[in-house]
Amino acid sequence: MDTKTENRAAEGGRAPIGVFDSGIGGISVLKKMISLMPEEDYIYFGDSANAPYGDKPDSEVLRLSESVFDLLLSKGAKGIVVACNTATSVAVRKMRGRYPDLPIVGIEPAIKPAAEQNRGGRIVVMATSVTLRRPKFARLMESFRDQAEIIAMPCPSLVEYIENDRTDDPALMEYLMKKFSRFADHPADAVVLGCTHYPFIADKIRRAAGPQAVLYDGSDGVAREIRRRLAEKNLLKDAAADPERKKALERCGAGHSGIGGNIEILNSAGENQIRLTRRLLGL
Repeated sequence: MDTKTENRAAEGGRAPIGVFDSGIGGISVLKKMISLMPEEDYIYFGDSANAPYGDKPDSEVLRLSESVFDLLLSKGAKGIVVACNTATSVAVRKMRGRYPDLPIVGIEPAIKPAAEQNRGGRIVVMATSVTLRRPKFARLMESFRDQAEIIAMPCPSLVEYIENDRTDDPALMEYLMKKFSRFADHPADAVVLGCTHYPFIADKIRRAAGPQAVLYDGSDGVAREIRRRLAEKNLLKDAAADPERKKALERCGAGHSGIGGNIEILNSAGENQIRLTRRLLGL
């Protein structure tokens, strides 16, 4: 590697990773990224003022996504994770065409690992109604129907409980119990969390689905993929090269699941959502 390339890599390595969602749900993805890459710096943007994206025309989703990309790139993001199913479907391919050298990773429901690990079993895919109607999602489910019984379960209004900080509302548990009651005679072997908001109520989903159900979400795969793409371009931050940072990471336990890098939280809906986001992230 020549000196100029080394300098560019060093500058990029110190830059943050951008993450965005149409609300606060993408924090579940950011948590996995921090666990995998605790030394990195992050910028998270939640577009709660325009949530949900799912009920908007594709042209509007693309316009909003372009605006968020512009913001994150203006802040020096070295890679961007789109932690929103709708924005992934509408915008990721176009953004990769526009920024061919920028590592960009979208979210995909974890139907594949659920089907491969529960062959012949019953898999319930929870997602928003709009997400389930999208052709890409339908094709993904159809491609694994020969391996398992895959049942789509639309969950309208479920995101609102999380966005509005109502996860302790008894009505939420009633909602979930009613949804899963249709499987009382044959409970699900696996439940795919097809929205980044759903991991925040995983304990309640598990109670409603039953103890036999294994929950799957796509966060792990996203975290590994953005790390792989950044590594390919030599853009990962090397904590070992910075003795002071390494000591700070060791003090806070970031070598495990702690937070060692800097995290900037932004939200189009203002301070209330920023405070909720920070609380969900554990800051």
